[in-house]
Amino acid sequence: MKKKNSGKCMLAAAAMLLMVSPSAAQKYKVAKVERTRILIDQRWDAKPDAEAAQFIAPYKNKVDSIMGPVVGTIAHDMTRHRPESELSNLLCDILVWGGRQFNEQPVFSVYNMGGIRADFAKGDINVGDVSENKICFLTLTGEKVLELFQQIAHRGGEGVSHAVRMVITRDGKLKGVTLNGEPVDPAKSYRIATLDYLAEGNDQLVAFKSGTDVVAPKSKENNVRYIIMDYFREMKAQGKVVESRVEDRCVVE
Repeated sequence: MKKKNSGKCMLAAAAMLLMVSPSAAQKYKVAKVERTRILIDQRWDAKPDAEAAQFIAPYKNKVDSIMGPVVGTIAHDMTRHRPESELSNLLCDILVWGGRQFNEQPVFSVYNMGGIRADFAKGDINVGDVSENKICFLTLTGEKVLELFQQIAHRGGEGVSHAVRMVITRDGKLKGVTLNGEPVDPAKSYRIATLDYLAEGNDQLVAFKSGTDVVAPKSKENNVRYIIMDYFREMKAQGKVVESRVEDRCVVE
């Protein structure tokens, strides 16, 4: 009998809690949300934790065996920044280069600065240095391409491939743009390589949502990491050090 009464009391208490909780929750409101970024660098190695190191060791060895192999070499440090950077130029050109394995011939490519996870340091590039995204191909009319470049201008620049030459104002307006030296024809169609994230209209590049004949490969080869590694390996096989420079693809006036 005591057990039954105890069970009834617990059920009654739970019911009261459910009735009270919503009203109690209404007393609290989020006043503000703050965040901060913690830089993980060598300072955290000053006082190593032996027990933690021992725990991590077997996993570290496995990760290093996967991420450690060298895939190529770059000539100098490459960073990402608006309106144009060495690293964004390189990655955009690699997207165009990578189209061939999908039987695609994009006229140009777009890579958002936020999609570039880390800078490259001069010297050897390892598997772990290469970011992961998914490649995507789509077609836009010239009219939508002009809208896309207007949206890129509004953001102060994004990564674009070698074919593009655009001039933007300091307040984010598009002054002019050419593709392979020719004005964009609103009546034409243009094949573009980009990331699947951008193809969905994210990062305010909503013109991409008008894309047609969208090709988003599902095999692991569509991972940009593999495309970049293939590019570096091909350059290495040819005895070339990977190079990239700022070349006025996006100029602010």
